[in-house]
Amino acid sequence: MASQAILEAKKQQVAALKERMDKAVAGVIVNYSGINVADDTKLRKELREAGVNYTVVKNTMLELAFKDTALEGLTELLSGTTAIATSDEDYVAAARILGKYAEDHDNFTLKGGFLDNEVISIEKLNALSKLPSREVLLSMVCNVLQAPIAAFARVIKAVADNGGATVAEAPAEEAVEAPAEAPAEAPAEAPAE
Repeated sequence: MASQAILEAKKQQVAALKERMDKAVAGVIVNYSGINVADDTKLRKELREAGVNYTVVKNTMLELAFKDTALEGLTELLSGTTAIATSDEDYVAAARILGKYAEDHDNFTLKGGFLDNEVISIEKLNALSKLPSREVLLSMVCNVLQAPIAAFARVIKAVADNGGATVAEAPAEEAVEAPAEAPAEAPAEAPAE
Protein backbone atom coordinates (compact mmCIF):
# COMPACT_ATOMS: atom_id res chain seq x y z
CA MET A 1 0.00 0.00 0.00
CA ALA A 2 2.90 2.37 0.74
CA SER A 3 4.29 1.97 -2.76
CA GLN A 4 0.91 2.97 -4.22
CA ALA A 5 0.95 6.17 -2.14
CA ILE A 6 4.52 6.94 -3.24
CA LEU A 7 3.62 6.34 -6.89
CA GLU A 8 0.62 8.65 -6.56
CA ALA A 9 2.77 11.36 -4.96
CA LYS A 10 5.29 11.10 -7.81
CA LYS A 11 2.49 11.39 -10.39
CA GLN A 12 1.34 14.57 -8.67
CA GLN A 13 4.90 15.95 -8.71
CA VAL A 14 5.20 15.25 -12.44
CA ALA A 15 1.81 16.87 -13.08
CA ALA A 16 2.88 19.93 -11.07
CA LEU A 17 6.14 20.15 -13.05
CA LYS A 18 4.24 19.94 -16.36
CA GLU A 19 1.89 22.69 -15.26
CA ARG A 20 4.84 24.82 -14.16
CA MET A 21 6.52 24.39 -17.57
CA ASP A 22 3.29 25.26 -19.40
CA LYS A 23 2.90 28.52 -17.46
CA ALA A 24 6.55 29.54 -17.73
CA VAL A 25 7.73 31.92 -20.45
CA ALA A 26 11.34 30.90 -19.85
CA GLY A 27 13.28 28.18 -18.11
CA VAL A 28 16.88 27.21 -17.48
CA ILE A 29 18.32 23.83 -16.52
CA VAL A 30 21.59 23.86 -14.58
CA ASN A 31 24.14 21.47 -13.12
CA TYR A 32 24.47 22.71 -9.55
CA SER A 33 27.27 20.41 -8.32
CA GLY A 34 29.88 21.91 -6.03
CA ILE A 35 27.69 24.70 -4.69
CA ASN A 36 27.87 25.30 -0.95
CA VAL A 37 24.92 26.09 1.29
CA ALA A 38 25.75 29.78 1.75
CA ASP A 39 26.09 30.37 -2.01
CA ASP A 40 22.94 28.35 -2.69
CA THR A 41 21.00 30.44 -0.19
CA LYS A 42 22.18 33.71 -1.78
CA LEU A 43 21.40 32.40 -5.27
CA ARG A 44 17.90 31.27 -4.29
CA LYS A 45 17.21 34.64 -2.63
CA GLU A 46 18.26 36.55 -5.75
CA LEU A 47 16.15 34.29 -7.99
CA ARG A 48 13.13 34.58 -5.68
CA GLU A 49 13.39 38.40 -5.67
CA ALA A 50 13.41 38.33 -9.49
CA GLY A 51 10.25 36.19 -9.56
CA VAL A 52 12.07 33.02 -10.63
CA ASN A 53 11.03 29.61 -9.28
CA TYR A 54 14.18 27.51 -8.68
CA THR A 55 14.12 23.89 -7.52
CA VAL A 56 16.36 20.86 -7.49
CA VAL A 57 14.58 18.06 -9.33
CA LYS A 58 15.35 14.41 -9.97
CA ASN A 59 16.23 13.77 -13.59
CA THR A 60 13.58 11.04 -13.92
CA MET A 61 10.88 13.45 -12.73
CA LEU A 62 11.90 16.07 -15.27
CA GLU A 63 12.11 13.43 -17.98
CA LEU A 64 8.53 12.39 -17.24
CA ALA A 65 7.42 16.04 -17.17
CA PHE A 66 9.03 16.70 -20.57
CA LYS A 67 7.64 13.53 -22.13
CA ASP A 68 5.22 14.17 -25.02
CA THR A 69 5.73 17.95 -24.87
CA ALA A 70 7.59 20.48 -26.98
CA LEU A 71 10.36 20.39 -24.36
CA GLU A 72 11.14 16.70 -24.85
CA GLY A 73 14.44 17.66 -26.48
CA LEU A 74 15.73 18.73 -23.06
CA THR A 75 15.72 15.12 -21.78
CA GLU A 76 19.18 14.53 -23.31
CA LEU A 77 20.55 17.15 -20.87
CA LEU A 78 19.30 15.33 -17.79
CA SER A 79 22.39 13.80 -16.24
CA GLY A 80 24.26 14.54 -13.04
CA THR A 81 22.80 17.02 -10.59
CA THR A 82 19.94 19.02 -12.03
CA ALA A 83 18.01 22.09 -10.96
CA ILE A 84 15.47 24.02 -12.97
CA ALA A 85 14.59 27.70 -12.83
CA THR A 86 11.39 28.97 -14.43
CA SER A 87 9.86 32.41 -14.78
CA ASP A 88 6.23 33.14 -15.54
CA GLU A 89 6.83 36.73 -16.67
CA ASP A 90 10.48 37.64 -17.26
CA TYR A 91 12.22 36.07 -20.25
CA VAL A 92 15.71 37.05 -19.15
CA ALA A 93 15.87 36.92 -15.33
CA ALA A 94 16.62 33.21 -14.83
CA ALA A 95 19.25 33.06 -17.59
CA ARG A 96 20.89 36.33 -16.49
CA ILE A 97 21.16 35.43 -12.80
CA LEU A 98 22.21 31.81 -13.34
CA GLY A 99 24.62 32.74 -16.16
CA LYS A 100 26.32 35.31 -13.95
CA TYR A 101 26.57 32.76 -11.16
CA ALA A 102 28.02 30.13 -13.53
CA GLU A 103 30.77 32.57 -14.60
CA ASP A 104 31.92 32.89 -10.99
CA HIS A 105 31.67 29.18 -10.05
CA ASP A 106 33.47 26.49 -12.03
CA ASN A 107 31.26 23.51 -11.10
CA PHE A 108 27.98 25.33 -11.67
CA THR A 109 27.03 25.17 -15.38
CA LEU A 110 24.09 25.96 -17.61
CA LYS A 111 22.81 22.85 -19.38
CA GLY A 112 20.02 24.25 -21.54
CA GLY A 113 16.77 26.13 -21.54
CA PHE A 114 13.55 27.10 -23.24
CA LEU A 115 11.55 30.17 -24.24
CA ASP A 116 7.79 30.04 -24.84
CA ASN A 117 7.79 26.22 -24.79
CA GLU A 118 10.55 26.03 -27.41
CA VAL A 119 13.94 24.50 -26.64
CA ILE A 120 16.82 26.92 -27.25
CA SER A 121 20.48 26.13 -27.86
CA ILE A 122 23.16 26.69 -25.23
CA GLU A 123 24.53 29.50 -27.42
CA LYS A 124 21.19 31.33 -27.34
CA LEU A 125 20.95 30.70 -23.60
CA ASN A 126 24.41 32.20 -23.07
CA ALA A 127 23.48 35.21 -25.22
CA LEU A 128 20.27 35.61 -23.23
CA SER A 129 22.25 35.52 -19.99
CA LYS A 130 24.26 38.55 -21.15
CA LEU A 131 21.20 40.76 -21.62
CA PRO A 132 20.54 43.41 -18.99
CA SER A 133 17.50 43.28 -16.73
CA ARG A 134 14.03 44.20 -17.97
CA GLU A 135 14.14 47.57 -16.20
CA VAL A 136 17.45 48.47 -17.85
CA LEU A 137 16.14 47.42 -21.28
CA LEU A 138 12.99 49.53 -20.80
CA SER A 139 15.03 52.57 -19.79
CA MET A 140 17.21 52.11 -22.88
CA VAL A 141 14.10 52.04 -25.09
CA CYS A 142 12.76 55.16 -23.36
CA ASN A 143 16.06 56.97 -23.95
CA VAL A 144 16.01 56.05 -27.64
CA LEU A 145 12.43 57.28 -27.97
CA GLN A 146 13.11 60.41 -25.94
CA ALA A 147 16.21 61.53 -27.88
CA PRO A 148 14.41 63.01 -30.94
CA ILE A 149 11.89 64.78 -28.71
CA ALA A 150 14.67 66.25 -26.55
CA ALA A 151 16.52 67.45 -29.65
CA PHE A 152 13.34 69.11 -30.95
CA ALA A 153 12.82 70.79 -27.57
CA ARG A 154 16.38 72.16 -27.66
CA VAL A 155 15.79 73.64 -31.13
CA ILE A 156 12.54 75.28 -29.99
CA LYS A 157 14.31 76.70 -26.92
CA ALA A 158 17.13 78.05 -29.08
CA VAL A 159 14.60 79.79 -31.30
CA ALA A 160 12.85 81.24 -28.27
CA ASP A 161 16.17 82.44 -26.84
CA ASN A 162 16.93 84.28 -30.10
CA GLY A 163 13.94 86.57 -29.61
CA GLY A 164 11.47 84.52 -31.51
CA ALA A 165 13.23 84.85 -34.83
CA THR A 166 12.81 81.85 -36.98
CA VAL A 167 15.44 80.46 -39.25
CA ALA A 168 13.59 81.82 -42.31
CA GLU A 169 13.26 85.34 -40.82
CA ALA A 170 16.89 85.73 -39.76
CA PRO A 171 18.40 86.23 -43.25
CA ALA A 172 15.55 88.59 -44.26
CA GLU A 173 16.36 91.04 -41.46
CA GLU A 174 19.97 91.26 -42.56
CA ALA A 175 19.22 91.31 -46.24
CA VAL A 176 20.44 94.31 -48.16
CA GLU A 177 17.98 95.84 -50.52
CA ALA A 178 18.39 94.12 -53.82
CA PRO A 179 18.82 96.35 -56.89
CA ALA A 180 15.76 96.65 -59.05
CA GLU A 181 15.75 94.47 -62.06
CA ALA A 182 16.83 96.09 -65.27
CA PRO A 183 14.00 96.54 -67.68
CA ALA A 184 13.81 93.91 -70.29
CA GLU A 185 15.02 94.99 -73.71
CA ALA A 186 12.42 95.71 -76.26
CA PRO A 187 12.16 92.98 -78.78
CA ALA A 188 13.87 93.74 -82.00
CA GLU A 189 11.55 94.79 -84.76
CA ALA A 190 11.09 92.33 -87.43
CA PRO A 191 12.26 93.58 -90.86
CA ALA A 192 9.45 94.61 -93.13
CA GLU A 193 8.92 92.58 -96.16
